[in-house]
Amino acid sequence: MKKLQTKLFVFLIAALLFQACALVPLTGRRQLSLVSDTEMLSMSYAQYDEFQKENRMSSNWAATNEVKYVGRNIQNAVTTYFARNNMSQGLNGYAWEFNLVESKEANAWCMPGGKVMVYSGILPLAQNETGLAVVMGHEIAHAVAKHSNERMSQALVANLGGQMLAQAIKQKPQQTQQIWMGLFGVGVQLGAVLPYNRLQESEADRLGLIFMAMAGYDPRSAIGFWQRMAQKAGAQPPEFLSTHPTDKKRISKIIAAMPEALKYYKK
Repeated sequence: MKKLQTKLFVFLIAALLFQACALVPLTGRRQLSLVSDTEMLSMSYAQYDEFQKENRMSSNWAATNEVKYVGRNIQNAVTTYFARNNMSQGLNGYAWEFNLVESKEANAWCMPGGKVMVYSGILPLAQNETGLAVVMGHEIAHAVAKHSNERMSQALVANLGGQMLAQAIKQKPQQTQQIWMGLFGVGVQLGAVLPYNRLQESEADRLGLIFMAMAGYDPRSAIGFWQRMAQKAGAQPPEFLSTHPTDKKRISKIIAAMPEALKYYKK
C-alpha cells in the first residue's frame, strides 16, 4: 500500500510538472515554468534599475548609441517574427532597454523582459556592429527563450519543494529573495549573474544566430567572434566542470546551426 501511495505521489508530481511546462520558441523544447511572467518581470525590472544606480553607465555616446541601435534592430526583428506567428503574447510585459556599462569585463547579459546590459570590455572583441549583434542576439535569445524563468523554477523545486513563487513570497520571503539574488544578483557586483547551463547556452547560440539574421546581420560573423572570445579566455576547465560548452564544441555547434540561420538572412 505504501509503495502504491509513493508511486501515485510521484505520478501526480510528474503530471503537475508536465502541466507547468512551456515550449521554447523556434526550438520547441519543453521547459519547466513555475513562475508567472508578471512576478518574474517585476523582480527583473527592480533589479535592473538597482544595477544602473550602483554602476557607472558609459559616457561614450557613440558606443552607447550603437548598443541601443543594434538592440532595437534585433528587438524589432523578434517582435515582428512573433507577431507573424501568433506568438506575441509570449512578449507581453516586455519593456526593452539597452545600455552600456563602463567595465573592463568582456561580458553582457539580458534580464527577463528584455533588459539588456553590455559591458564596454566586450566591444573590442565585437569589433563592429555585426559583432555586437552576435553578443546581443545571444543575450536577447536567453530572455525570449525565458531561460531565467526556467532557472528560477528549477531553483524553487530544489529549494522550496516546487512551491509557486506567489506562495513562496508570502510564506518564505527571505528564502525566495535569496534564491533570486543567487541567480540574478547583478546589483551586488559586476558580473554576478550566474551563467546558464550548457543546454541553455547552446540554445541561446542557435536562437541568437537566427535573431541577428532576421535583423539583417550576417550570422557567419559569429564564428569569428567566438574564436576571439576563445583566444581571450585561454585555458579553460573541463566541460563537465563548467556550465558553458567548451569553445571547440560551441563553435562546432554554431557552424552546424549556420544553414538554418542563413535562411532568415537577407542583406
